[in-house]
This record gives sequence, structure tokens and C-alpha cells, in this order.
Amino acid sequence: MGKYFGTDGFRGEANRTLNYEHAIKIGRFLGWYYGARLDKKAKVVIGKDTRRSSYMFEYALCTGLMASGADAYIMHVTTTPSVSYIARVDDFDCGIMISASHNPYYDNGIKLVNNSGEKMDEETLLEIERYIDGELEVPMAERERIGRTVDYVAGRNRYIGYLISLSKYSFKGVKVGIDAANGAAWSIARGVFEALGAKLYVINAGPDGCNINADCGSTHLESLQRLVTENGLDVGFAYDGDADRCLCVDEKGNVVTGDHILYIYGLYMKERGKLLNNTVVTTVMSNFGLYKAFDKAGIAYEKTNVGDKYVYESMTRNGHRIGGEQSGHIIFTKYAATGDGILTSLKLMEVMLAKEKPMSELAAPVTVYPQVLRNVRVKSKPEAQNDPDVRAAVEAVAAELGDTGRILVRESGTEPLIRVMVEAGTHEQCEKYVDAVIDVIRAKGHLV
Repeated sequence: MGKYFGTDGFRGEANRTLNYEHAIKIGRFLGWYYGARLDKKAKVVIGKDTRRSSYMFEYALCTGLMASGADAYIMHVTTTPSVSYIARVDDFDCGIMISASHNPYYDNGIKLVNNSGEKMDEETLLEIERYIDGELEVPMAERERIGRTVDYVAGRNRYIGYLISLSKYSFKGVKVGIDAANGAAWSIARGVFEALGAKLYVINAGPDGCNINADCGSTHLESLQRLVTENGLDVGFAYDGDADRCLCVDEKGNVVTGDHILYIYGLYMKERGKLLNNTVVTTVMSNFGLYKAFDKAGIAYEKTNVGDKYVYESMTRNGHRIGGEQSGHIIFTKYAATGDGILTSLKLMEVMLAKEKPMSELAAPVTVYPQVLRNVRVKSKPEAQNDPDVRAAVEAVAAELGDTGRILVRESGTEPLIRVMVEAGTHEQCEKYVDAVIDVIRAKGHLV
């Protein structure tokens, strides 16, 4: 990770950590890098979520792009996966999504994708950071070389049509709940599910610029659970602010996590001979119960660092077809280059309809183990992590747990924190083992 760009773009509180000047400079660099630098006019597609500040950043990015001679194609309010899809299929030089995903409305972010719809490479991001810090100069476009903006709502409509085309079944007669998080999915998801014939119940689809993710969406499932149970729905889906993740609620009101989704669709692929390499890609934060279920089903798995970026890298490097995170970022490389919440919900509907089983039955083989995760602030992450006594404490816990649970101790990528996580048969066991490791970290003087 660089100075500004992390695993999921340049993110922070609007006009504090991330301001309009940053956006102008990002636009200026991209317009030159993909355009004048190569003696051509760059084409860049831009989407945004429903945050108040997204409009400010949209105009700032367009200003920078046009000043460097690029044409900015504006998709308006749309999802991150739609920008990825359109950047790839409509031959853009790159794509920009303005969103801070599941964060509160006062945060925002700028995510960049290349012309294959994949997250921008580190080398290019570092060059953008050099320009932001004044280490590079980029010339202004002049006269007829100055760029323009193009209204490109047609791109969003094309993406909606693509999603509809992927469904193998009509949803007629199926009662579906959707929590749109007052975010980017608020109109797109409705359009897709209604076109496929579902009887739709939609909540949190009235964005006002300040209510995105506010007690709703994939991080707050209580409203969706009530909607499903009180109305006797067959299933419910919740998205985050930019709709690149999806979590589910079964007909009984139980939460179906990203881990459940990986199991449900991974098994479905295996049964049809479509699970290439017989492998599903997870992160180290997937629940121990998922791996137990995979073992029983005879499905292999890989574990990556936390972040859908790392999941996607593993998938493309090794030719795997499905991977994702517990939080609901699920990637189907046959159909997309990024996590796509609406696509994920369509795929879950496909399994329900193909197997003619309720979601609760599909998810039942995954028993979620109790988990305790604690973050401790330390003076030095490497010193705390590599302390021989701390390592011995971790190994002792792992030995006691055996095949009945697991312990994971890792460094935060952005803060001076060590994260200690234990999964075991009971919550009390988790607490005991987490405390045992943190006690050693404290005794050795690593805590701030």
C-alpha cells in the first residue's frame, strides 16, 4: 500500500483526509497518463454512490481529466461493479468509482480500475501519488485538445441488461426482500429483480446524501431480518453503499454470510463439474466452520490476506473461478473482475431455484464457530508479532485447540494494532484464549 491508496482506493473523510484538490490531481494525472502521454485522447468512465460529497468529487475529477485533454464519461449514481464492467466492455482506458463502500456518509473514496475492469496496478498508483505530492509535472491541454464530459447513463443501463441476461430462471412467484443501504444499488437492484419477475419488497431505497449505510445494508441486517420474517419472504439480500458486497437473510431470518455463500455456490459448481481446480479462494478471516464444511464436501480451499484484491490475485494467478470474503465480497471470475453484490444475489437465487430448496437448507452444512476478535495497540507491530514468548503463547493455544478451532494473530495494515482472533466451540473458550495471548503481549511491554 502507498501513502494515499490502500487496498481499496484512496479513502478518508471528505475534505479532511480526501479533498477536492486530490480529486483534481488524480483526474489530471489519469487524463495525461492514458492520453497526451501516448499522443491520444483518453476516455475515462466515472461512477459515484449517493454520498453528498460524491458530486463534488465527480466534478473535480472531470475538471482534472478535461484539463489534461481526456473525455470523461459520467454514469452518475451507479455501482462499483458496473464501472468495472463498462470499463472493460466499452473500451475505456480506465474507470473511476467514487465511494467509501460501507463507511458512513461523511467518508468517501476514489477507486481506480484499468481497462480490464481490474483494480489499478500498484506501479500506476505510486506514480499518481508522486504527482499528488508535486514530484511530477503534467502539462495542460490547450485549444481543441481540451476534453469534454459525456452523459453515459447508457452504460448503467447496459450493465443492468447484462445482469438480467445472466439469470437462468424466472423469479416469478418468489418473494424477495432487498435492503439497498440507501446507496448505489437503490434503483439498479430493483430494476433487475422486477425484470426477472420477483415479488419485490425493498427497504432503504431513499438516498438523501447523508443516510447511506446508516443502520442499514450489509453491515446492519436487523431491518432486513424483520422484513423477511414479518412478510413471509423466501429470501432477503442486503448490499453495501457501492453494492460490491452482498449478505443474505434466509426465510427464517437467519444471516447467511459470505462464508455461507462461498460454500453454497462452491458446492453447486462442484456438483455440476464447474469448480475448476476443485478450489474456492477465501481470506484468513473466513470462519473455521466453513473449512470444516469444505473438508466434508471434498472441496479444497486457499487462504489469502484480508482484502478482495488479494482474493482476485490468487484466483487469476491460479485459474480459480470463485472466491471471496466473509463480509460478502464474492468474486465470480467468469462474469466479473470484482465483487458484485447484485450478481451474487442472482447466483444465490439460481441455486435456490435449481435445487428447489430454501436458503436455510442450502446454508445449513456451515456451522459458524463462535469468534472473538480483539485489537491491541502496540509500540511496534513486528516486534510484538515476532516476540518469541508471544509466538510460544500462540502456538500453545493452537495446540490446545487442535482441530476444534483456530487462532489467528496478525498485524493491521493501516493502524498500529495487533489483531488477536480465536474461533472455538464456545464463546468462553474464545475469550480465554484471546486473553491468554494478550496477557503475554502486555507482560512483555509491547502495549502502548
